Amino acid sequence: MVTRFVPRALAALLVCLAVLVAGCSSGSGGEAETSAPAWARGKATVQAGRLPAEARRTLRRIDDGGPFPYEKDGTVFRNFERELPQHERGYYREYTVRTPGERDRGARRIVTGSGDEIYYTDDHYASFKAVLR
Repeated sequence: MVTRFVPRALAALLVCLAVLVAGCSSGSGGEAETSAPAWARGKATVQAGRLPAEARRTLRRIDDGGPFPYEKDGTVFRNFERELPQHERGYYREYTVRTPGERDRGARRIVTGSGDEIYYTDDHYASFKAVLR
């Protein structure tokens, strides 16, 4: 009797595990992925509230129109790395996200698009996450 119970219990456990894994691996944005705006679909995403505090501060400055602490904030981002969708020059603007302990601008940036897109990078443009609000 015990030998029949163990395979059934193991099978049930494996089914539960499979369901759990399938639910947890629904992409980089989970539920937000399906409700993400068209420009963010297919990209890694992050909710604005989950960004580092310094990035949230930079977003507030962008929303408020400044002031910005770095001379290059608000300048044209040229998208040389082609990590973002291609648009005409001037479509994207970049803003520095302060990195604690760095003496220069560091590697973190927020890039905004003319179509209200917001992207965050913490590796100096090697990769981006679409910021969802």
